[in-house]
Amino acid sequence: MNYEHIFKRLWTDYSLQNPATQQIYDLFTGEGETVINDHVAFRTFRHKSTGVDKLAAVFLNCGYALKGDYHFEEKKLYAKHYEHVQDANAPRVFISELLINEFSPYFQKTAADWINSIPAGVINSTDLIYAGNVSGVPSMEVYEKLRQESEYGAWLYVNGFRANHFTVSVNHLKKLNSLEKVNVFLKTSGFLLNDAGGEIQGSPAELLEQSSIKAGMVRFRFTEGEFEIPGCYYEFARRYPDAEGNLYGGFIAKSADKIFESTNFYKK
Repeated sequence: MNYEHIFKRLWTDYSLQNPATQQIYDLFTGEGETVINDHVAFRTFRHKSTGVDKLAAVFLNCGYALKGDYHFEEKKLYAKHYEHVQDANAPRVFISELLINEFSPYFQKTAADWINSIPAGVINSTDLIYAGNVSGVPSMEVYEKLRQESEYGAWLYVNGFRANHFTVSVNHLKKLNSLEKVNVFLKTSGFLLNDAGGEIQGSPAELLEQSSIKAGMVRFRFTEGEFEIPGCYYEFARRYPDAEGNLYGGFIAKSADKIFESTNFYKK
């Protein structure tokens, strides 16, 4: 399977569940811009059946290789990023996992039960990255309890396996060629920005700037009824060349730490 097929399938699910992402894509193309994906990100729980390496296998099998890893002590996360070995235009892949053993017994049991409820035919297939939540109808009470320990974990409990976000490469934009211009354009168009720690994370000196919208609210079916919680979001990244003239390809942990908060629960 080639990577283009994978990302096309991921985008279809992502944009249907989160219509704001397609709206933004259409607004950019309406301005005459060409939208290129800088990277696509995924979330999971650390477990032998669902960890980073499990989700990464589908990408390793179509030409990707590990390029870096990252630690997020406060959020109790670990992540790896991958790049295509031959095609420089292929989106980077960023996969993070929640270190469930560092949480309360309640949290650990809930995560373990969730993982153990995934059908064997799904968890042992390359379709896991598209599966969504296949562990049964979630509980709003459980979601709220998980949120007290980890917004990330609560989000994953409901949303399951899917592209958590796609990322527009600002380097490939002509008119909206800075994060400042992109953010003004988004706010003028009515979108809410993730302003945790500021609207722009990183700096030219760090060779990477990032911003993102807040995830749109998605209506899910819970055991207690239907409720809205954050779905997925759209990110925007501008990369800068290093001293040797090579465009920086990695990520900055302290910036990514704030970008994760794009899916934190909020009141509209």
